Amino acid sequence: MLVDDLDTPAVICDLDVLERNLREMAAYCRDLGILLRPHTKSHKIPEIAHWQLASGAIGICCQKLGEAEVMVAAGIRDILIPYNIVGKAKLERLARLARRAAITVAVDSEETARGIAEQLQADGARVRVLIELDTGARRCGVQSPEEARALARVLVRLPSLDFQGIMTYPSRPEAKTFLEETIRLLEADGIPVATISGGGTGLEEISREIGCTEHRSGSYVWEGRSRVRGREDLHPDRCPLRVVCSVVSTPAPGRIIIDGGMKTFASYPPVPYGYCVEYPEIQIYAMSVEHGHVDTSASDHRFRVGERLSFIPLHQEMCLNLHDELVGVRSGKVEVTWPVAARGKVK
Repeated sequence: MLVDDLDTPAVICDLDVLERNLREMAAYCRDLGILLRPHTKSHKIPEIAHWQLASGAIGICCQKLGEAEVMVAAGIRDILIPYNIVGKAKLERLARLARRAAITVAVDSEETARGIAEQLQADGARVRVLIELDTGARRCGVQSPEEARALARVLVRLPSLDFQGIMTYPSRPEAKTFLEETIRLLEADGIPVATISGGGTGLEEISREIGCTEHRSGSYVWEGRSRVRGREDLHPDRCPLRVVCSVVSTPAPGRIIIDGGMKTFASYPPVPYGYCVEYPEIQIYAMSVEHGHVDTSASDHRFRVGERLSFIPLHQEMCLNLHDELVGVRSGKVEVTWPVAARGKVK
């Protein structure tokens, strides 16, 4: 089957470009001397996660339990869940998962840690644990090295928990003092810090500079427009993900409508919502739920109903999470169709 035979809207992936992105990031981290732990929330596809591991990743990172369950079912056995896991239903699921794979979780409070420890002890399971530090993101995380030390003192005494170290997001130069002071305080207490986990695609070198032992990157898989825009070293040709759409209306000069709207691309500001590969001068300037509103006034091309256009979505992982499948192609031919197995797994 050819790409031109696919019904639209269709989300496709250039496998040659994808493989290159995976190889280059793995090689980059090896050259930096930092371990790579890819974040699979960017694609939610077990087969791609296996490719990342084959490229040299030490394990993967999943933001939610549901995503981790999908990946473990697909045979992946080393997973970091950098998220506070709270509530009886989730803790029972975590225990079941921890009996099947090596699971690491993050915590930033004694309440969360005790909940995990009690459930895992009751169920005969064990997890590795990192303390999350808030080094400027103002999201989750303890607020000072002293808080990290106090929490670590609790963690090392709790059953079913194997304290491993600390993590932060995003990696930033300003975090170095926070990390170093935390490590100093823990080691002064005789608490070893085996793992220092940083994160953020494009921040791998900063992770190394601030002393991290591993780095969590996700969006490097797609190199989507939100990263490519404004970066001379990142060209649209580095983006393997495309949304193929059809022109369904040419209602007025300078304006066409395509069959992909918010439920295809994701309603993610700012405009333009996507980059047209064939005609970069046109822009999706607005979206309805199922219609893409495209300004073609800057183009000399005469667009026709039924014409097919391919767009690089502004936010690739939000886009892909709306779709059941991703079509892998090489040189215009369909090679594989992957279910987006972890889409919608937000619990």
